[in-house]
Amino acid sequence: MRFLPALTRAAAVGVAAILGATALTACGSDSAGGTDNPYRLLQPGVLRAGTLSDAPPNVYLKDGKFTGFDNDLLVAAADKIGLKVEFVGTDFSALLAQVGNRKFDIGSSSITITEARKKTVDFGNGYDFGYFGLDVPAGSSLTSFDELPGKRVVVVQGTVQDDYATGKGLDPVRVPDYNGALNQLKAGTADAWIAPAEIGDKSAADSGGKITVAAKLLSPAPTAYAFAKGNDALREALDKALDEVIADGTWTRLQEQYYPGRPIPADFSPGSGNVVAPSASAAS
Repeated sequence: MRFLPALTRAAAVGVAAILGATALTACGSDSAGGTDNPYRLLQPGVLRAGTLSDAPPNVYLKDGKFTGFDNDLLVAAADKIGLKVEFVGTDFSALLAQVGNRKFDIGSSSITITEARKKTVDFGNGYDFGYFGLDVPAGSSLTSFDELPGKRVVVVQGTVQDDYATGKGLDPVRVPDYNGALNQLKAGTADAWIAPAEIGDKSAADSGGKITVAAKLLSPAPTAYAFAKGNDALREALDKALDEVIADGTWTRLQEQYYPGRPIPADFSPGSGNVVAPSASAAS
């Protein structure tokens, strides 16, 4: 067996170390957004989306599958850029922090854009509008949001409804999920629940007459998908894809499927505003 001189052996080890470091750097580059992973996803080709299981018709779990308007729209947009969506359930109170910390590539949960939330995540273009619903126990005398001061009001923690209630000085009872809010009403431990209107409508319809919708209020901003700060490649690609599914009629079809008969505000334009959504008849 031949032995290399000590200096030669040291040089060989140094070269090997450099090559190893180069290989690791190359792999790291791919995982951070190289040619194999241009959108800096947790897993190349797979969009890992944080969502909720209990907020129909927006986002929910049905027959073991995450669905709803927001999630179905995301699947359609992701398909335009060749990505498969993997949904993972979480609580809304944790969702934005989890997106910001890159536990998820994106947050899908009818998330209203607010200045406070922009400190944690970036938002894509708005894809939907929404109303607040005021759900109350059957027989309640409450008929408007103006009557809430002094009442025991429940909200889901971290939602824009929480922001609204806090801003109005209502000192709301905060729960982690929509089922928790609904249970407060059913048990008579809350006078009212400020909910996303569509979720409130369905909850009331499914309550067997125990809950009614007393009033509605237009939400102050559109809803959008949430992204980790700085992941502009993914956000811009999905914004473009969103315009495509608006233009091809998918957005309109899903609106009709999940919100039949819901009027669209005259000043609302989904996506970038540079494409026109077909009418319901044209999209069907």
